Parts: sequence; structure tokens; C-alpha cells
Amino acid sequence: MTETVAKILLVDDEEAIQKLLRYPLEKEGYQVVSAYNGDDAIEAFEREAFDLVILDLMLPRVDGMEVCRRIRAQSIVPIIMLTAKADEFDKVLGLEIGADDYITKDRFSLREFRSRVRAQLRRASMSRSAEAARKDTIKVDELEVDVLKRNVFVRGERVDLTYIEFEMLKTLISHPGRVYSRQLLLQLVWGDSDYRDARTVDVHIRHLREKIEADPKDPEFIFTVRNVGYKFREIQ
Repeated sequence: MTETVAKILLVDDEEAIQKLLRYPLEKEGYQVVSAYNGDDAIEAFEREAFDLVILDLMLPRVDGMEVCRRIRAQSIVPIIMLTAKADEFDKVLGLEIGADDYITKDRFSLREFRSRVRAQLRRASMSRSAEAARKDTIKVDELEVDVLKRNVFVRGERVDLTYIEFEMLKTLISHPGRVYSRQLLLQLVWGDSDYRDARTVDVHIRHLREKIEADPKDPEFIFTVRNVGYKFREIQ
């Protein structure tokens, strides 16, 4: 059986960055499609199926944030944001609109870049395999999680979650009462924790609570365990 080659959409308006990142990706055996502005990125994504999107924040025509929003509105494909800025606001905002990871251009090595890419592709592949094997629905009060179809309902209304948000919810709800440290969640959901700040988990938990909790400030499903991490409430 022929192994499927992962296809990656690389979006950056700088030719030097395109060459720098394309080389290690193709060396790993991935198929790379380049786009140099937001319009072309959206067009390429709608035309072809991709396994991963690497997306620059600052793009001509349509910026990276808007491209991320449009992709996330129609797909759960992993998205790695590239930013030339070290400003924490840009990184957090990128995660909140649906990016799965971020890399600051002036602070990463190609080894780290390859590790991030492999982790995102591995996590997506493992999730697809798990979905094929599981056909159960988990229901807790007014929250219902269809693991196979990746659907979440709150009080009968469907809630749209990003790829990472769903993976975090699935991990927590599958083992109610178990406490997960931030580092463990990074390993289980992202695939590794070597290059990520544990605060990344906090950002996604906050966004997830806003979508499934009646009162995010007084949650009934996902609880914070002080100085440790998070847990899904115990089911009686």
C-alpha cells in the first residue's frame, strides 16, 4: 500500500522565507504548495485538500488573521501561524481565532520548525485513527459530544469548536475527575511540549469554556485545579 504524502499550504509573502521553509518540508517528503498573499491562500485552500497550513500573520490583500478565520470556518485542518512580532497579543489572538500553534520567525530553528510540523501532522493523523475506531457519544447533562462525527451540542444547539478545542474537550471528558497538568495536555493534544508555553493551554480552555459553559466564570464542566491544570467534573 502506498503511503499518502502530506500536503502543506505554505503562506508567506517573502520569497526568502518561502525558500527557507520549503526546503526542510520537501526534504521530509511533504508536498508543498506556496501562496504569497491572503487571496491566493484562500483560493488554494478552497481548490485543494491540505493536511496542514503554515500561515504568515502579515500578508498583503487579506491578512493572516482573516485567512485563519476563513479556513477555520470550513475546516479543522491544523494551522501554524508565523509572526515576525514577539508581541504576546498577536500569538494569543492567533490561538483564539483557531490557530493550533505559532512560531516567531526570529526565534526558531529549522529543527524546531520540523518538530512542530511533525507534531501537528501526527496529532491530526492519530485523531483521525481514533475517530475511525470510536463510535460513542458522551453526554453529561446538557453537554453532548459525538466523538466520531466531532460534533458538540449544548442544550440541543450545535457548538463549533476548533480542532484544538475539540481535542482538549474530548481528552478531559473521556476521563472525568482525572486531573491533567498543562504539560500533559500539551503532550496529548499538541503532540509535544518542548517548544510551547503552558499558558497556551489556558488560552484554549478559556475559549472552550466560553462556548460550552453557561457561565464561563463559574464553570460546571471544566474545572481549574490550582497550580496544576484542569479536569472535567466527576460524573455521578
